Amino acid sequence: MARIIAVINQKGGVGKTTAVYNIGAAAAELGYKTLLVDLDPQAALTASVGLHPSRLHKSIYHLLLAKELDPQQTLIKDIRPNLDIIPANPELVQSDIEIAQQIGREYLLQEALYPLKPDYDLILIDNGPSLGVLTINALTAADGVIIPLICEYLALRGMGMLIDMMRRVREHTNPDLKILGVLITMYDPKSIHSREVYQEAKNIFGSYVFEPPIPKSSRFAEAAAAQRPIIEYDPTHPAADIYRSVAQRIIQFSNPQATLPSPTVPSHSQEEVLSTPST
Repeated sequence: MARIIAVINQKGGVGKTTAVYNIGAAAAELGYKTLLVDLDPQAALTASVGLHPSRLHKSIYHLLLAKELDPQQTLIKDIRPNLDIIPANPELVQSDIEIAQQIGREYLLQEALYPLKPDYDLILIDNGPSLGVLTINALTAADGVIIPLICEYLALRGMGMLIDMMRRVREHTNPDLKILGVLITMYDPKSIHSREVYQEAKNIFGSYVFEPPIPKSSRFAEAAAAQRPIIEYDPTHPAADIYRSVAQRIIQFSNPQATLPSPTVPSHSQEEVLSTPST
């Protein structure tokens, strides 16, 4: 039975889609049946795997709003060995208004993915740069959350809103939601600012920061242009091994016999740094 991991940050350009694609590809490479779910209205993940969003007749939008739809009809299978995707198309842009009118709107994604869980070891959800109803659906459906964080002060400062939303989701729709880790992206060791933000993130989140950080590299842009994950485009790149290690950690989290620590929300002292209300 698959565990569902949501990759979330309300800030755009932090590497969410890159993380989902590469972690998913790494898990698939390890032999785990993996499903990617594109919940971003911009459909970046769908385009990244080589699909044309505007040409798709069935997508996550239809799965959320047409309860009689068989989830199998939305799958694009074997985009890589062991790797499938539920894509997004432009219709997802209008989903916020339509979903808001649904009874039990926070649970639509959870209900849609449930029939697929026995077929996969891991389900990864890519989210858009917002904290709207789609993100609430992802958090409600998820067992765990990975937060990509770019090494910029404003990105770190905005983490408080995300942690606060996760706390509210735990209170109302998903009491078992856990933070699996914070993934530092676009890290430049030559930049003082980048090093300072990285250190502050470790001060806030402690051992839940994945080590080492994802380095800033032009190879990501090249891989994206080739519509391939970095672990396939450049298998020996340092980031490729990091994504493999993150995938291994997620697999441990998915295994009930694993001893991996699974925090819920940061401790009180960490919340003070984030300027969020204490529980």
